[in-house]
Amino acid sequence: MGQFFTLRQIIILLLVTIAGVILSVIFHIPLVFGFLPGFILLVLMVRSKQVSIKRISEICFKGVNRTSGVIWILLLVSFLLPSWHLSGTIDQLVSVSLQIITPQHFFLISFIVSLVFSMTLGTSVGTLSAVGIPIMSSAMTIGLPIEIAAGAVISGAFVGDRTSPFSSAHQLLANTVELSGKEQFRAMLPTTIFAILLGFIFYGIFDFYIQEATTNLISVNWNEFSLATFLPPIILIVFVVLRLKIIYAFLGSITSAILLALIEKVSGSEIIGSLFYGIDGMGGGFVNMYLLLLFLALAGAYNGLIEEFGIIQSLLDRWLETSFSLIGDTVKAMVATLVISMIAANQTLPIILTGRSFLPHWTRRYSKGELARVMGDSTMLFPGMIPWSVLAIMCSTIIGVPLSSYLPYAIFLWMLPILSFAVSIYKHLSRKPYHYSKAS
Repeated sequence: MGQFFTLRQIIILLLVTIAGVILSVIFHIPLVFGFLPGFILLVLMVRSKQVSIKRISEICFKGVNRTSGVIWILLLVSFLLPSWHLSGTIDQLVSVSLQIITPQHFFLISFIVSLVFSMTLGTSVGTLSAVGIPIMSSAMTIGLPIEIAAGAVISGAFVGDRTSPFSSAHQLLANTVELSGKEQFRAMLPTTIFAILLGFIFYGIFDFYIQEATTNLISVNWNEFSLATFLPPIILIVFVVLRLKIIYAFLGSITSAILLALIEKVSGSEIIGSLFYGIDGMGGGFVNMYLLLLFLALAGAYNGLIEEFGIIQSLLDRWLETSFSLIGDTVKAMVATLVISMIAANQTLPIILTGRSFLPHWTRRYSKGELARVMGDSTMLFPGMIPWSVLAIMCSTIIGVPLSSYLPYAIFLWMLPILSFAVSIYKHLSRKPYHYSKAS
């Protein structure tokens, strides 16, 4: 149905939507208000095509329903930190983490630990919940720059989110570009190795120059050490490893933490107050989350209308008519997926829309593996770099550091698009790894 909307209408819609969310970020206005003008304009555009209010409502409801899982996760995340704090879990994790992670190599080891966990779990959210919280708390305790620590943990978490065979996003991309997981992994391997090596160097340099802050160390008081306080994170990790729903992992972890707090004689009123208002200096709490949840619901409704009426799809089809080289197609793929990521505010729609729109063209001129590489180095990562994206919101919420603060230090996110573009330039000049059909 995208053909029913003119190119001018689509561009105006995109500009209004993007401008609204960017202004809300700049002026620290809740995202739900910045996103509202674009949503209202979209509804008016659809309504002008004689689509009934009832039909629009049904589509919006389906879109909201598709984001309900993320909404529940973020709601539970708002309860996770307060419950872990009241149960004593945070304090114990920080103490033990400082015995395991050498402070003189804090950032590098944090990157490696997060990388290993993410490749095992296949999820950035699960990784950050399991190891991100104690690592960030440890960095704050010993006075290290939390922005660099956050960048290291986020970078490691996205290695697995993008590359692990257990990652749902990795599998979705493989299915979208019609490749096996093994073929896709092989196509993404060169840029993956380079990005990880650069991460080692990057965080190693920060460790070398920031050592004066690592003198304020904490030792574990084994007389006060309690294995029971590790039950909440253990439950979370076990649930994720067993591939159970992340919602159940959070519920189990929060419930066990609340029970531990009650055993430690924390009053019910204090628990409820902390879950509602959060913890001073740590965050969390429903009050600090509800506007964000409203934004996610609104974004879900918006995405539902965008998908139903093929608005972005029609724009992509027109744009691909003038593609002539691997360099040009790489740029177009990255720009297209960036715009879709900015509009969709999630990771799923950019993968599906970009992949299905570009696949026929790339199959004729190059290979599916080339498309998987470019999308793996851009489409999988852009949602983690856009402040109003669901994935970026979840990551920054869990670790308690805003995206604008840690992004310069999250090298894995922004280095991969650069590396992938460099690879496309090399392959275009060599003209060996892809087929070129004169008929196309």
